[in-house]
Amino acid sequence: QVQLVESGGGLVQAGGSLRLSCAASGRTFSSYAMGWFRQAPGQEREFVGYISRSGGTTYYADSVKGRFTISRDNAKNTMYLQMNSLKPEDTAVYYCATKKNGYLDYVSIRVYDYWGQGTQVTVSS
Repeated sequence: QVQLVESGGGLVQAGGSLRLSCAASGRTFSSYAMGWFRQAPGQEREFVGYISRSGGTTYYADSVKGRFTISRDNAKNTMYLQMNSLKPEDTAVYYCATKKNGYLDYVSIRVYDYWGQGTQVTVSS
């Protein structure tokens, strides 16, 4: 079992920045890769980014590439999502999740097993 708690969401103006955190407990943090997803009202949950177990490999959705950065601190059992140059279309509930081992796919929701409760990010124009 893994428990995930996101924090750091809020209201920000377009062009601003936020840093989300995802604190994990319940299993050795460095034993699993992780991802960030987001879900806007009336939309499906979508992939934002992925980070490997060591943090040495990251992938991003095209919509956030160059603006968002994922990192992790295995000593603190925490993953981060640094979001810069925010746009109104980034408004969503952001979720962190742990990735199941053994899957090459890192985009699909089905390859992630444990999820946090989400944190709201609202970007005003």
